Amino acid sequence: MSKLEINDLHVTVDTEDGPKQILKGVTLTINDGETHAIMGPNGSGKSTLAYSIAGHPKYTVTGGTITLDGDDVLSMSVDERARAGLFLAMQYPVEVPGVSVSNFLRTAKTAIDGEAPKLRTWVKDVNAALAQLDLDPTFGTRNVNEGFSGGEKKRHEIAQLELLDPKVAVLDETDSGLDIDALRIVSEGVNRFKSGGDKAVLLITHYTRVLRYIKPDFVHVFVDGKIAEQGGPELADQLEAEGYDRYTKPAAV
Repeated sequence: MSKLEINDLHVTVDTEDGPKQILKGVTLTINDGETHAIMGPNGSGKSTLAYSIAGHPKYTVTGGTITLDGDDVLSMSVDERARAGLFLAMQYPVEVPGVSVSNFLRTAKTAIDGEAPKLRTWVKDVNAALAQLDLDPTFGTRNVNEGFSGGEKKRHEIAQLELLDPKVAVLDETDSGLDIDALRIVSEGVNRFKSGGDKAVLLITHYTRVLRYIKPDFVHVFVDGKIAEQGGPELADQLEAEGYDRYTKPAAV
C-alpha cells in the first residue's frame, strides 16, 4: 500500500524580484489505486506542486509537509525521492546532448534499483516499451530529447514511467502539444502503468480531453495557490462547460 500525503503546503519560487509565494496551503492525499486530476487557470500553482514534490531547487517549501508511506519526502534529495517511488513527467522535458535514450534509461533504472538490470532482458524490456508507445527500436540510439517532436518527448516520458515502475506518477501536462493519436498512445501507457497494481497517478492538465482516456477518481481545482473545489469526474465536465470564471472573477453585487 502506498500513500502520498500533502498537508498545508506553502511554497515560494525564486524570481528576479525575490521570493514569490505560489502555494498557500495545499492539502491532498493520494492513495494507491487512485488517479487525481488537478485543473486550474494558468499561474494557479499546479506545476509548482509537481516540482515541489520532485524537489526542484528553484522552489522553497516554507510550511507544511509531504510524506510518502509516512516517510518525510522533504528531507530527501531528488534522487532519494526517485528511489522512494516518486516519478515526475515534466511539462517541458529537457535535451541531454551526448546521452542516448538507451543509456539514459539503463542508468536511471540502475540508480533506482541499486543494481544494473541484466542486459539481455533489459534490451527486450526497452524495445517492448518503445513499441507499445509507437516508437521505433532505433529511437533508443538517439540523444535524449534532442530533435524530438513534442509527441516523441511525451512518449519517451511514459516509456520511462513504465520501465522505472514507481509508486506514484506525477504527470505535469503530459497531454500538452499532443495530437489525438499521440494522446491516445500516451494515455494507454499511463493506464498500463496504473493497472500494474498499488500505483497512484497525479495528473495535471488544462483540458478534459485527456480525462476521456485516463479516468480520474478525483478532480481538484487550483486557484491562486489553493484548492478551490474538489469532486469526482463530473467536476471536470462542469469546468469544460463553464470555465474558471466563477473562481477567478468577483461575484456580481
